[in-house]
Amino acid sequence: MLDTIGTLARFGLAAVWLISGAIKLASPGQTFIAVQAYDVLPSALVRPVATALPLVELVLGLLLLFGLATRWVATAALVMLAVLVAGIAQSWARGLSIDCGCFGGGGTVAAGQTEYPQEILRDTGFALLAVWLMVRPRSFASLDGWLGWGKGRRAEVAAHDIDDLDTTAESGSSAPLANNASIAEGK
Repeated sequence: MLDTIGTLARFGLAAVWLISGAIKLASPGQTFIAVQAYDVLPSALVRPVATALPLVELVLGLLLLFGLATRWVATAALVMLAVLVAGIAQSWARGLSIDCGCFGGGGTVAAGQTEYPQEILRDTGFALLAVWLMVRPRSFASLDGWLGWGKGRRAEVAAHDIDDLDTTAESGSSAPLANNASIAEGK
């Protein structure tokens, strides 16, 4: 069940980044306008950030889609989402009237057209998916699973104790059985 939740979280977050990155990449001029509208970066950094942002989002999306380095990618995604939420919150606090540009568009809008609470709530929901994957990166159909990554320390200890159990059975000792019992109990 938990692997199913992880798979859904991974694919959901991958879709967010892939869609967002593809829309921004398809409209670089609009992405520039959206980044500029936040009014936090020096003008010399607006273009590099607007260029890099969709590429970073696409890389995060692809890595999540294939389930490669899931815990690390989820951590990077959480950092990105925190920066985006902070950007939206500071725009709201400063009284700027902008569309976040998270899924295309962006830039200045009329005062009544801002959707800051909805944008922050949506990105917080995405952040919860990232947190899930940081805490429990295991999921189905992932390169991590195929490569044996993300099994955690408990799986390594259990595998080691099973090997000890095999050699102990030959010698007649029962000491590793206590270790296996404590692992099975989650200690």
